[in-house]
Amino acid sequence: MSAPQSASHLTRRALQAALCIIVAMLASAPLAQAVKGRVSLPQIETKVMCVTCKIPLMVAESPQANVEREFIKSLIEQGDDEAQIKRALVSQYGASVLGLPAASGFDLTVYLVPIAVVLALVALLVVLLPRWRRRAREQAARRAVPSPTLEPLDAERLDRDLARFER
Repeated sequence: MSAPQSASHLTRRALQAALCIIVAMLASAPLAQAVKGRVSLPQIETKVMCVTCKIPLMVAESPQANVEREFIKSLIEQGDDEAQIKRALVSQYGASVLGLPAASGFDLTVYLVPIAVVLALVALLVVLLPRWRRRAREQAARRAVPSPTLEPLDAERLDRDLARFER
């Protein structure tokens, strides 16, 4: 296998490995959530906002934050799961209570755009990296100029001068 082919082969393998890792991470998120079981107040607090402070509920210290916590506690005691609690919070306080945008409709772009940008940058590197390497090798080959040979008269004079300093 020649050098350009092996570089593109390695780049392709690296891209495949990166895609496998991304797919595994995306696939494991729902499984991890299903294994957790019953929801707790700290889990919900990290995912919702205080509607007056506009900061995550877990760090908010306002009276409104305490009202929201009590509301969430009552829903947990009723046995509601995370999705039901979020729906109840949205119906009570509006969509601004959610810490993350919905994963549907226009809000889905919040999740898709960063992934698309990363994939585009990886694809750009896959295309440009072999070109950059090839160009660097060509420039290095052009810079490697053979040392000039001396004319016989110049070589003889250099030998005489060096012999004078060796004494």
